[in-house]
Amino acid sequence: MDVDTVTKKNSHEQILNKFKNENIDILIGTQMVVKGHHFPNVTLVGVITADTSLNIDDYRANERTFQILTQVAGRAGRENLPGKVIIQTYTPENFSIQCARKQNYEMFYETEIALRKQLKYPPFCDIIMVSFNSSNENEIKIVSNFMYENLKENLNNYKIFKPMPSPIDKIQNRFRWRIIIKGIINNDTNEILNKCLRKAIDKNWKNTNITISVNPNNMT
Repeated sequence: MDVDTVTKKNSHEQILNKFKNENIDILIGTQMVVKGHHFPNVTLVGVITADTSLNIDDYRANERTFQILTQVAGRAGRENLPGKVIIQTYTPENFSIQCARKQNYEMFYETEIALRKQLKYPPFCDIIMVSFNSSNENEIKIVSNFMYENLKENLNNYKIFKPMPSPIDKIQNRFRWRIIIKGIINNDTNEILNKCLRKAIDKNWKNTNITISVNPNNMT
């Protein structure tokens, strides 16, 4: 079950009902099968390449990996029958995978919060992401560098990383770049960000859009 197999109306519910009523013995799917489903007779759950989400350039990668694995593990053995979970991974030593294996929420929290504090990630710091998308590859480089120079000139006491292609650098034939800024945001920061954004908009670049997000849910 994935986005390609549930395009028709009610197809999602039909697949789940067949599986719940034991008309289907094995259900293969993406994260769509992980959350909020109750299948009393499921006794075995398997996860393939469980570390895929760890390779995403996002400070929440460990959190999301732990969350997905604990949720998918919860699909097995929900009532009287015992459950078993098999996790296939290339990084079995990763702490989020180990904590998920042990279902140890407290251990994961303590490890993750210490790591975020050391690296100055939220909640100890704000992440500001300036995102660019454009149909013109050359223009997006010019715009992102223009914004970078303005931000660097006006934002003091902030760590500003040079513009780079986003982890997913192209969607629907539009190029994607981003600037990452780390620091504590306040009203002065908002004013400076808006000022720099207006300067870029006044340049009237026709092919490039700019958005600014604070502590975004998705950094890809």
